[in-house]
Amino acid sequence: MDLRYYRRKWTDAAMTAVTLLCTAIVLAPLFLILLFLVKTGISAINWDFFTKLPGPAGEPGGGMANAMVGTLILVTLAGLMGVPLGVFAGLYVAEHPKARLAAVARFTADVLNGVPSIVAGLFAYVVIVLPMRHFSALSGGLALAVLLLPIVLRTTEEMVRLVPQSIREAALALGIPWWRMTLRVTLPTAAAGITTGIMVGVARIAGETAPLLFTAFGNRFWNWNPLQPIAALPLQIFSYAISPFEDWHRQAWAGALVLVTIVLGLNIIARYAATRQTKPQ
Repeated sequence: MDLRYYRRKWTDAAMTAVTLLCTAIVLAPLFLILLFLVKTGISAINWDFFTKLPGPAGEPGGGMANAMVGTLILVTLAGLMGVPLGVFAGLYVAEHPKARLAAVARFTADVLNGVPSIVAGLFAYVVIVLPMRHFSALSGGLALAVLLLPIVLRTTEEMVRLVPQSIREAALALGIPWWRMTLRVTLPTAAAGITTGIMVGVARIAGETAPLLFTAFGNRFWNWNPLQPIAALPLQIFSYAISPFEDWHRQAWAGALVLVTIVLGLNIIARYAATRQTKPQ
């Protein structure tokens, strides 16, 4: 047998082993973090944790119900502000790729994707908090919307570009105006991929803490008014983590476990939806 044959087999086996090792190294931090969170936070997770307000300082017990609802409200506000704007901007960029405004929008979205989240918080602080002279859920939602917008825009652009040109031509051949073809044909065709991108963006903003420190600010009570400060799970975790109370530390780990589970679940759902979209029928 030719020596070169064995050398190729050994080289192939060695490189396969190296790639597997690199994959394991990449996955190890995620699994270690999950195991640590389960070990340290599972003891504080109970019915009270999901249904009660935070207890008085220094006293054991209480929960993070208001923080979980607050996170849902903030993400909803961010979605209402960021998703429609991102989708329609992405449609314009995809349908008019050579327009000067489209190039500016694309470049701006790429820059926003790399901007630290605390800068988005500063923007919302200047635009809403300073004029209103108090913190609010609305300002926190705006800060998260700034982070969500470029993800939705770029995802929408890519998904709309994947729509076959023949579908557009068939719709135009029937006499449908361009704007109606875009909204009634192109957008529904790309809806699955756009939805996947929105879920990925929501998973990203759900765990943000820095932009909420001086926008939503936090609240230890129930609040349904978007013009008042509101609790959020990341803020509650931060507040409990830096406290001197052991029970609050346990609840902080429990909150981190819940938050990571939510983010991980959204990413898994988004990945599953993307896989189903690309699977041949």
